[in-house]
Amino acid sequence: MTGPESEGSQVRRAVCPGSFDPITNGHLDIIARASRLYDEVYVAVMINKSKKGLFEIDERIELIREVTAEYGNVIVESFHGLLVDYCKQRDIPAIVKGLRAVSDFDYELQMAQMNIGLTGVETLFVPTNPTYSFLSSSLVKEVAAWGGDVSHLVPPPVLEALNARLRKD
Repeated sequence: MTGPESEGSQVRRAVCPGSFDPITNGHLDIIARASRLYDEVYVAVMINKSKKGLFEIDERIELIREVTAEYGNVIVESFHGLLVDYCKQRDIPAIVKGLRAVSDFDYELQMAQMNIGLTGVETLFVPTNPTYSFLSSSLVKEVAAWGGDVSHLVPPPVLEALNARLRKD
């Protein structure tokens, strides 16, 4: 079958990539919004062997699976290499990225242009909820390490994991 009738049966997929060390409420907001727009949303946790994270890849994946379980259409996996290769392997035509500020746009626009030039994968920019416009995983880790309250910045399972990891015995 061709034409508009066949388009309805195609699964719409997108990916939300990142290091998610740890996942924050800002990340979760973008993933939740993407999950309402797409049939399947892949959360691709980037493996960067040259950078030691607070949480191991498997821990990040487990935390993300736990806090996105309610959506039902979110698939969490790790990846290394080029994101566009990850997308090609899974037939994912779109990358969804949250933008916090104009400075994010400058960098992300270059990446988006490179990605579409390499493989035709589109990038969709979603403005971050103003509540989370300042939020980053690095900031959360720094504040938590100094004993600051980050309970309003991360989901409860992440807060628990952060406190366990950073607890000084």
